[in-house]
Amino acid sequence: MAHKHITLLMTLLALSLGFLVSAFEPSPLQDFCVADSTSSARMNGQACKSPASVGADDFSFTGLHIPGNTSNPNGSKVTPVTVAQLPGLNTLGISLARVDYAPWGINPPHTHPRATEILTVIEGSLQVGFVTSNPGNSHITKTLQKGDVFVFPVGLVHYQGNVGTTNAVAIAALSSQNPGVITISNAVFGSNPAVSSDVLAKAFQVDKSVVEQMQAKF
Repeated sequence: MAHKHITLLMTLLALSLGFLVSAFEPSPLQDFCVADSTSSARMNGQACKSPASVGADDFSFTGLHIPGNTSNPNGSKVTPVTVAQLPGLNTLGISLARVDYAPWGINPPHTHPRATEILTVIEGSLQVGFVTSNPGNSHITKTLQKGDVFVFPVGLVHYQGNVGTTNAVAIAALSSQNPGVITISNAVFGSNPAVSSDVLAKAFQVDKSVVEQMQAKF
């Protein structure tokens, strides 16, 4: 009887591990799968170009040395290098971005639904942080200087802000070729169609007119 219980336990454990592994992107089964943006095939990811038509340009990106234009309300600019800009990243599970910040500029609270992010400060000083999930909602924050590194766990709301009087620059690496980004303010107040102002007024515990004023900004 004990032997049967052990066998059943091991079987359940093996099945659990199998489901866990299947929840993540599998390892590539070929040298590369350069994204074919012209393909109409629908799949989780992008279809592969024929290896015969692949060249060096599919694996390179030019322009990350160019400062982004921070003349916007947030005072920041993200220059992404994902599979959309670099087709050779397809299936490789990695991407990066350059983030420029004007003095006191911010990269507003947002999430990456499909990626953990590791950020390195190249120039300037940044106040960074993320908030843990319910019910704790702990705010983990730190001021970073040039050369410092900080990790934002996958899916958690996080932000960066330039706390210096000069421009700041950071490079972010992400654990997906298509990490996605959800800016909280845009999603909540700028969705199309709009989330009901009655719902948002109750959620934020403010007057409905305040919500409508926020929605008008997005």
